[in-house]
Amino acid sequence: MTNKQSQQRYEIGMVGLGIMGRNLVLNIADHGFPVAGYDQDPNQVEALRKDSAGRDICGTDNIKDFIALLRPPRAVMMLVPAGAPVDSVIKDVLPHLDKGDLIIDAGNSYFKDTDVRARKLSAKGIHFLGVGVSGGEEGARHGPSIMPGGPKVAYERVRPVFEAAAAKVNGDSCVTWLGPGAAGHFVKMVHNGIEYAVMQLIAETYDLMKRGWGLNDAEMHEAYASWNKGELNGYLVEITSHIFSKQDEKTGKQLIDEILDVAKQKGTGMWTSQSALELQVPIPTINLAVEMRDLSVFAKEREQAGAIYQLSHRRLAGDHDTFLTQLGRALFAAIIITYAQGMALLAVASEQYQYHLDLEAVTRIWRGGCIIRAALLEEICSAFRTRRDLPNLLLDPNLSVKLMEHQEDLRQVVCQAAESGVPAPGLMVSLGYFDAYRSAWLPANLIQAQRDYFGAHTYERIDAKGTFHTEWEKGGES
Repeated sequence: MTNKQSQQRYEIGMVGLGIMGRNLVLNIADHGFPVAGYDQDPNQVEALRKDSAGRDICGTDNIKDFIALLRPPRAVMMLVPAGAPVDSVIKDVLPHLDKGDLIIDAGNSYFKDTDVRARKLSAKGIHFLGVGVSGGEEGARHGPSIMPGGPKVAYERVRPVFEAAAAKVNGDSCVTWLGPGAAGHFVKMVHNGIEYAVMQLIAETYDLMKRGWGLNDAEMHEAYASWNKGELNGYLVEITSHIFSKQDEKTGKQLIDEILDVAKQKGTGMWTSQSALELQVPIPTINLAVEMRDLSVFAKEREQAGAIYQLSHRRLAGDHDTFLTQLGRALFAAIIITYAQGMALLAVASEQYQYHLDLEAVTRIWRGGCIIRAALLEEICSAFRTRRDLPNLLLDPNLSVKLMEHQEDLRQVVCQAAESGVPAPGLMVSLGYFDAYRSAWLPANLIQAQRDYFGAHTYERIDAKGTFHTEWEKGGES
């Protein structure tokens, strides 16, 4: 073997050796695959070297040396922030690649940007995969959920690596090829939209416990820990229980009470909302979650409004245990409704963008590693396994029974929130979506009449085919 051949033995290369990239490199190496790492920052390269003791890993801050380490056809993976940094990496590595090599964007890129990059690289003979990775630092190190999209032949090049590194549930790897083009990044985007909504819903239950009922942090810790043992079992509920037991090292108080009530975002939730509007798919709970993060930023205005209106929050009354049970059941109902909205968006996007998504496979790889993993996903998998063309989870016989069993709890909690003045818009809009979706008749006929009245936009009739226009008042607009 020549010296050049001995160098070109690393199975995959990672550009970006921050916490996520470095952890994924260590994960891949732990599963027997030699990995090369590259970062412009020598300190990041040194951190990788320290962490990689005993593993088949090589780190460098020289792009040419990095590419030389990879076995052909080369697979270059990047974990860098979305937008300009992705294009910058592509620009840097492209001169060193050959036709048939592969670039993998494992960040949270906007799916339309992924389409543009894929077309440009394809014209140069370079494969491109847009890959969603969920699980945070812990997932990257010990097994994330991986959502690849792009050319199937390109996925096969790295499939063994991804299957080994991904989270495992009942022996199944939480990764599968999802479809062509930007399918992987679109699925990850919707995953994050669902994540936004579930976090908002959980935050509203916290507010109802804290301001509506007056529970302390220890009591809320116990409530979420108890919920996590039942039907609400899932990563976000689990970590919420842990949050309420964490003490602040600086003040000695509970850390949750020292955190500013301003929530930030990186764009994936907003992109989900934008995409849903473009595809005309209603996802009001997800939209509301995005908007509430926006509203949280207006802290000074909220303070001013509070001083103007000076509305006290009425304490909720009744039995403590009954309330917590009802609140948990309401949360479960709203989470089912949230998943229904997200999966409905995926169903429409799959057809519109020709992704040919297998929604059972999507939910199957979400069962482990990812942020929205939850016991409920087993039932969602079953729903899509039974009916592959299911347009909305609310039409599944089994989930509809569960929702009917819980909808009265959601209704009662929404009423209590409205009476107490504690904001619960996510729970409210979830109930509104449910009631509208199950309504065979909606008052949209009045909206059409109004549109025809002021703009001659016409309307359809229930007793005849075609479009119609009425002169609603003599001399009025037509």
